[in-house]
Amino acid sequence: MTPRDRFITALECRPLKGRVPTFELVFFLTMEAFGRVHPSHRSYHQWDQMEEAERELHRRDMADLYIQTARRFEHDAIFLHPNPGNDEETFRLIDRVREETGDEFFLMLHGDATYSVPSGVDMTEWCARAMEQPEQVRGDASQRVDEALERGQRLADHDGIDGFALCADYCFNTGPFLSPDWFDDFVTPYLHRLVRGYRDQGHYVIKHTDGNIMPILDRLVEANPHAIHSLDPQGDVDMAIVKQMVGDRVCLIGNVNCGLLDSGTDEECIESARYALRHGMPCGGYIFSTSNCVYTGMRLERYELILDVLRHEGVYE
Repeated sequence: MTPRDRFITALECRPLKGRVPTFELVFFLTMEAFGRVHPSHRSYHQWDQMEEAERELHRRDMADLYIQTARRFEHDAIFLHPNPGNDEETFRLIDRVREETGDEFFLMLHGDATYSVPSGVDMTEWCARAMEQPEQVRGDASQRVDEALERGQRLADHDGIDGFALCADYCFNTGPFLSPDWFDDFVTPYLHRLVRGYRDQGHYVIKHTDGNIMPILDRLVEANPHAIHSLDPQGDVDMAIVKQMVGDRVCLIGNVNCGLLDSGTDEECIESARYALRHGMPCGGYIFSTSNCVYTGMRLERYELILDVLRHEGVYE
């Protein structure tokens, strides 16, 4: 099986032999690993002023960096972050990665359109609008989904990607930003429509949100994504409990504690990886990853440490 095949098998919660699939939403340690700037960290304010030859060098380097990251760290999927992010450049990046790798990897893009936790600057204004102008807020939510699905269809027609990761965060470590009633008013129906629309277009769908998702776990699963990421232990999300509750209905991704990768001991990091594997693996439907991403500031050796646990202990007979 190719890495892509393995990833899809896990997303579909089918039995799998060999190593548990793995990937990361973002792997930002490209300077440490390869001496190269991550595509998302490149400024393209002068993109329009570049000669085409310079743009092409950037395109080749970005595609190669995604591929080299996946191969070095044995990822089964690549989350592409096009930069610039217009349709033309997105298609170019997808095509270049496919030209170099064929169907080796599962390719995905960000594709969320639902409301996430507002920034500190926007939070008060957003809450006031939701209270005072709920119909306008709902109308905006519907339009956002319409636009996302239009883009999804363009990508389906172009061919090349396998699915979307929906990266709107809904929760703090203490629980969802919105009460369950407000969540059902301003998020749930639009999340359902977005996931259903992507599925109808032939895309796989991974729903990401950090924090304590337990009060809305049933709502996330009922939206029918193929997988839920990141099952955040810093938000008291326990892999064993989530597996027991919904592991027969949706693929689970993550649960290796990012906080411990920064501030814990090696032994704590190893145990976090073991716990996620031990409780996530039974009956399939599990993909190994951190509880967020491999972000700037994380020590590369800590990520390599949990990958060693995966290689030795995350293997189906």
